[in-house]
Amino acid sequence: MTQKKVILGFSGGLDTSFCVKYLTEDRGMEVHSVLVDTGGFSDLELKQIEERAYHLGVKSHTTVRAVQSYYERIIKFLVFGNVLKNQTYPLSVSAERLIQALEIVKVAKEKNAHIVSHGSTGAGNDQVRFDLIFNVLLPDAEIITPIRDLKLSRDEEIAYLKKHGVEMDAKKAAYSINKGLWGTSVGGRETLKSLGKLPDEAWPTPVTKSEVETITLGFKRGELVNVNGVHFDHPVEAIRKLSAIAAPYGIGRDIHVGDTIIGIKGRVGFEAAAPILIIKAHHLLEKHVLTKSQQNLKEQLAQFYGNALHEGLILDPVMNNIESFFESSQAQVTGTVSIELLPYRFVMLGIESEFDLMSSKFGAYGEMNSGWSGEDVRGFTKIFGNQLKIFYNISHGESKECKK
Repeated sequence: MTQKKVILGFSGGLDTSFCVKYLTEDRGMEVHSVLVDTGGFSDLELKQIEERAYHLGVKSHTTVRAVQSYYERIIKFLVFGNVLKNQTYPLSVSAERLIQALEIVKVAKEKNAHIVSHGSTGAGNDQVRFDLIFNVLLPDAEIITPIRDLKLSRDEEIAYLKKHGVEMDAKKAAYSINKGLWGTSVGGRETLKSLGKLPDEAWPTPVTKSEVETITLGFKRGELVNVNGVHFDHPVEAIRKLSAIAAPYGIGRDIHVGDTIIGIKGRVGFEAAAPILIIKAHHLLEKHVLTKSQQNLKEQLAQFYGNALHEGLILDPVMNNIESFFESSQAQVTGTVSIELLPYRFVMLGIESEFDLMSSKFGAYGEMNSGWSGEDVRGFTKIFGNQLKIFYNISHGESKECKK
């Protein structure tokens, strides 16, 4: 009998390792694993994961290098929009899962497979993100989700694998860690409750720096192009350089609390030094070079965009509409931002830009102006407040005011 072919999104962690064994041993399927690298693995780690996949029993393993497409398709627009979910979370895993799903679809089509699988549980957002994209782009495909379908705990997965001769590091398996270019998420028993912090050993990057350090980030049309004056051919390399500098300070560590797509509240730890610094620096630069109306509209669109992306709606055409606006708004977002780094925190020192609207030749806020006179302001203020004056005269009236 011909085995059914299934394409499995594979990371080499506990959940997807279980999926391989379950699909091959219990379901008798021919598993083709796909790892989509979004910037979280070294070459050595990719090789080790491939070896692990074959050891577990896959028929074939494909590694998709998707870091550049991840940046161009998603990260760039998160920066342009200064997107932080609930003013906190840079959508590290949210964004990562979408590019992974899109790449898995490509492999499924290349291999002419009609079954796809992922290791999401039934209690989080990832199941919706993967399923949604698979349903839209592979409408005839069957989706198998062993962890969700069997309602397994991590301990049960470990026991199953051990029974089948696969040992897992119990300490490592205690935390679910997803690392990518745009940050690392950390989930464990501490994040399952509303009170409690992750221990130091749960964070992937140890805090080893304590000396105050000043750095500069250079942007061109909204994209990070240099760090400390060193130019990079692509923003991906600049992001990696910044992460190497700032992550050892413990900058960008936090716990995000949010509303999941399926309606429950959730907590997740994250480590995202480079994303947090880039977004904060980019936002500061925009406050200097964009008009008030540009900033106001961008903030509204960014909140919508971030929420929609978080919920997996990257294929909705409205996302392209918003991205076009974001891109056009970046024409003058060019300049250098100076930042002071300290353990667990940072200070934005200011910006330098040829497009700085705070130019002193037009006046200094709170001190002097060179573009108008005091009489100009008196006349402007009368016109500016004219409707408000009319409203109060009609609503309250002179006689009504006298009675008060």
